[in-house]
Amino acid sequence: MTFEELKALDHAYTMQTYGRFDVAVDHGKGATLWSLEGKELIDFTSGIGVCSIGYGNEQWAWSIYEQAMDLGHISNLFYSQPYAKLAETLCKRSGMEAVFFGNSGAEANEGLIKLARKYSYDKYGTGRSTILTLHNSFHGRTITTLTATGQDVFHQYFYPFMEGFRYADANDLDSIREQGGEDVCAVLLELVQGEGGVLPLDKEFVRELAAVCSERDWLLLVDEVQTGVGRTGSLFAFQQYGILPDAVSFAKGIAGGLPMGGFLVNEKCRSVLGPGSHGSTFGGNPISSAAALAVLDILDEETIAAVREKGAYLRQGIESLHKKSIGGTRGMGLMIGVEVKEGYTNKALAAQLVEHGLLVLTAGQGLRLLPPLTITKEEMDKGLKIMADVLE
Repeated sequence: MTFEELKALDHAYTMQTYGRFDVAVDHGKGATLWSLEGKELIDFTSGIGVCSIGYGNEQWAWSIYEQAMDLGHISNLFYSQPYAKLAETLCKRSGMEAVFFGNSGAEANEGLIKLARKYSYDKYGTGRSTILTLHNSFHGRTITTLTATGQDVFHQYFYPFMEGFRYADANDLDSIREQGGEDVCAVLLELVQGEGGVLPLDKEFVRELAAVCSERDWLLLVDEVQTGVGRTGSLFAFQQYGILPDAVSFAKGIAGGLPMGGFLVNEKCRSVLGPGSHGSTFGGNPISSAAALAVLDILDEETIAAVREKGAYLRQGIESLHKKSIGGTRGMGLMIGVEVKEGYTNKALAAQLVEHGLLVLTAGQGLRLLPPLTITKEEMDKGLKIMADVLE
């Protein structure tokens, strides 16, 4: 199939909900991809943070094959080994106590919202169901998680939106207190606001917020859909903030490319959701769980620690470029935001970089880089060379 034939097939039979770049990806190895025509592409996106261990990893692929031959699906009416082993691994490596498995980040965040409201209802009764989120946040594309998202641009078309959310300013404890009240049951936040522009929260603000939540018995909910699974240089970003959330969502990189999500809870919340109160047909699917176990085996402590070094290397390389269109960088680990200067647009710059063989993302007004965590120095250098050639 040629690229033009594939493009025509897409336009004929799929809803046009995505503004795709003008390239068709055929296969990959490590952090390098090849187009349908055979052009080499360096990947600084990992499928929007999903392909955490890159492409063509044999350990991951064999784990999927072997599990598929044994048991592809059985439902949560029965026990199976993969999800139980994965739950143990996640809890021991995160310091949390129990896990619920779903399929996506939005579903995981929906679960956090249900958890918080039921916790409060069980303890205090009705009238205590409002959840505070932060301006510039992003929590998903379902009706509820769109409402939780603190960006007006997402609050369009799909009226009526849900009740029970208010928005505070990031890094501003006074704003949290102003929006707080007797009707609040939880605070939901990203430690690095991803879609909002790769904006890390101040550690002191997060620690003070955790203390306020503890004092008022608000659940502290951390959305780690994008920051989790090694992306920031620890298994979860909260481990670098000196806090232990009441619950934390995860998705994207957990299964290395297969659909999976979920949330972890602390001891206080492990019994809130009982039989019949929450569920997911495909949650904890044996194949996805086997893939996730392989991902976590590959992303051992040494590999995750190297993510911080790789992130520093990329940021230093970008900031050393002679450029008119971009400014400084920000982020944690291999979650990097690049400022785009006035007079330029991130979409135009991203399109130019993709055209020249470097896949990048946008977020807020800047560029966003989420390379596979296993990216090599050679691949990073190739990407930096493309950036230098295009931006100069």
